[in-house]
Amino acid sequence: MGRPTIADIARQAGVSKGAVSFALNGRPGVSEATRNRILRVAEEMNWRPHSAARALGGARADAVGLVIARPARTIGVEPFFSQLLSGLQAVLSASSIALHLMVVEDTAAEMEVYRRWASEHRVDGFIVVDLQVKDPRLPVLDGLGLPAVVLGGPGKGGNQLRIWADDREAMLSIVDYLAAIGHRRIAHLAGLPHFQHTQRRIRALRDAARRLGLEEAVSVPTDFSDAEGAAATRTLLSRAGRPTAIVYDSDVMAVAGLGVAGEMGVAVPGELSIVSFDDSVLARIVHPPLTALSRDTFALGEQVARSLLAALDGPGPGRDLQMPTPRLTVRESTSPPGGGPTGGRAPAGVIAARVVDSGSEPV
Repeated sequence: MGRPTIADIARQAGVSKGAVSFALNGRPGVSEATRNRILRVAEEMNWRPHSAARALGGARADAVGLVIARPARTIGVEPFFSQLLSGLQAVLSASSIALHLMVVEDTAAEMEVYRRWASEHRVDGFIVVDLQVKDPRLPVLDGLGLPAVVLGGPGKGGNQLRIWADDREAMLSIVDYLAAIGHRRIAHLAGLPHFQHTQRRIRALRDAARRLGLEEAVSVPTDFSDAEGAAATRTLLSRAGRPTAIVYDSDVMAVAGLGVAGEMGVAVPGELSIVSFDDSVLARIVHPPLTALSRDTFALGEQVARSLLAALDGPGPGRDLQMPTPRLTVRESTSPPGGGPTGGRAPAGVIAARVVDSGSEPV
């Protein structure tokens, strides 16, 4: 038997479809005895209201949407997203709110999903990740009129609530530490260059290099994958004047880089120090364990979910909510440089941190 309908319940209870509708929606128009009989039959038939019909009738969908525009192969191995999703689900499930998740290939597809889900009343609000420079998604979300919480910021544009941590201060803490233990040649394997947090980290490295008088500081954009992390590491370590420290924007790339260093006979940390911007279990179980920026990503997901639920109950103007800055946890993958080679110029495809500048602050 397929999904039971109001007509099925009416036939079984021996009443009209109108009487069933009154009873199931708690409206007057039927006696208590009839209402109880209808509800008993509905329970026996395991009837549940159709979410689309409820939404069209003005009821909530009891669901929120998260669309991620990244290659699916990178999402599948990224511990940050698994922890974030766990935190989101912990709060949403406790309130019987579903999370609709879709991974798409680009921003245009992401915005189309927003429009479709909103028009079909499939979600009550959205969670947005990977805030971009001059993000085209924000005006689209404004036009849909549904509450949204953006993970990323601060910045101007859009009426969404933004939850963010200070990527600039986090990067500065890494560079200051590496410089303090003697590193003068630092490379940064960054994420996608159109992400705001990528730009803030690149700028922080550039500014710190000037302030600390580093010999060289370079940033290499990647797609966050282990494959690009390994390839970029191999290129950097093949230079005549290779860096003595590399900062990775994800622990997946950092672990891949550690493997490349071993393959090339570059000792970690004696000849190369490695720092990861994420501190998942991956960073702790490799040898040597990785120095990393630690934060509670599960708690971040919980906060995002709580903020969106609050917006669903009483939508208001967007604002910023700053979370604690990730703290540097020093482990065995970093040490003073052990006399690694110096000199040389940045290879093709590498962005020198001292000249990276998009022309204006991200908005």
